[in-house]
Amino acid sequence: MNKKILIVSANYYQDISTGLVKSALKLIPKKCKKMIINVPGVFEIPVTISKNLKKFDAFIALGCVVKGETPHFEFISQASTDAIMKLSIESKKPIGNGIITCLNMKQAIARKRKGAEAASAILSVLAQKWNLILVQKIILGS
Repeated sequence: MNKKILIVSANYYQDISTGLVKSALKLIPKKCKKMIINVPGVFEIPVTISKNLKKFDAFIALGCVVKGETPHFEFISQASTDAIMKLSIESKKPIGNGIITCLNMKQAIARKRKGAEAASAILSVLAQKWNLILVQKIILGS
């Protein structure tokens, strides 16, 4: 699978985002072209993906939102998730959502390897097209 994949990483919590990126990169095949763009926070991830939709085959959104004492956590988490889903559906391109939402930093540290799950998700969706072509060739004999 020779695809171009963009990882957009919110580095507000640098240690967590580094862990998320490293775990995602471990799963992406070496022959895939990878690019990483760092943004300040998860709210900037969807617009960054949107600006690069035509340049890449798939995307991985990585970041962390830790709950504080205000409703900001819920607003940012929901807005980012909704925007990522909308972009994926409208563009028909896979976007792995590896934005972790945590109640505290201890949870965030424990989950910083979750980038691999987002990478696995996009690779699975990318393989669907390849598998469909393979099945068509077998059935049609071409």
